[in-house]
Amino acid sequence: MLTNIDKKLLKEVADLHEIPQGAYNIRKNGEKHSRNTTANIDIVTKPDKPGIDIIIKPGTKNESVHIPVIMSESMEDMVYNTFEIGADSDVTIVAGCGIHNSSSKDAGHDGIHEFFVRRGAKVKYIEKHYGDGDGTGKRILNPTTVIEIEEDGIAELEMVQIKGVDNTKRDTLVKLQKNAKLIVSERLLTYQQQEATSIITVELLGEDSTAQIISRSVAQNDSKQVFHLNMRGHAECRGHIQCDSIIMHNAVVSSIPEITALDEGAQLVHEAAIGKIASEQLTKLMCMGLTELEAEETILQGFLA
Repeated sequence: MLTNIDKKLLKEVADLHEIPQGAYNIRKNGEKHSRNTTANIDIVTKPDKPGIDIIIKPGTKNESVHIPVIMSESMEDMVYNTFEIGADSDVTIVAGCGIHNSSSKDAGHDGIHEFFVRRGAKVKYIEKHYGDGDGTGKRILNPTTVIEIEEDGIAELEMVQIKGVDNTKRDTLVKLQKNAKLIVSERLLTYQQQEATSIITVELLGEDSTAQIISRSVAQNDSKQVFHLNMRGHAECRGHIQCDSIIMHNAVVSSIPEITALDEGAQLVHEAAIGKIASEQLTKLMCMGLTELEAEETILQGFLA
């Protein structure tokens, strides 16, 4: 049975209002809650450690799989998930983790995700993090993602954390072969004493491989953020890093974009900007009838959209 808390968590991390159609695996408090497979997408429990194998047949088109994790107990959860994205397929994977903690003890989830995007395949991977609950225990999320993109493959990552996570460390490593493409969109909001670290390393190994990373964040109150975005071009390739942050109150933001060219044909660009909300933006919205707080919230929502 899914409780009202469970349903709220599923809505926040996977936009689910009910059990989804198609392939899915819902993990609740460290155990499989429910699962469904299709003719083209199989989900298999790992025999030797916690986690699942998601196997998508070659040529699968316009299908999706939901694999959310929800927690309403104070515990430490760990999973190892492997994704086999078959050649010439085109699929969407909706993941994410939601933690409700009403205890004085910490609740944490660590995920080790390994992707194999086969030749000519395209995958969109959406991972949202969310926390709530009135307990004093922390809500902790530490995902590690390793992606291999074969020739002509495409991986699009959408990574979002906008509420309630006290500590997170996100570590992502992507390797691209010939003519492979990577698109990363990262959005992050921290407040109070929350801390967040994001490390993204991209290895452009094949000729004509391309990568684009766009990271946007807002740091409020006494929160701390660290971004280390590292891109290495080993062949004739193109890569772009853009990291923009709004800092408020007593927050601390550190942005470390790094690019390394190991081939004369590598074209790599990085941009990083940290600043406060522009006063003219606030003034313009307040002249339209918004209060200062409403104007500030409107600007932040637009920035993280």
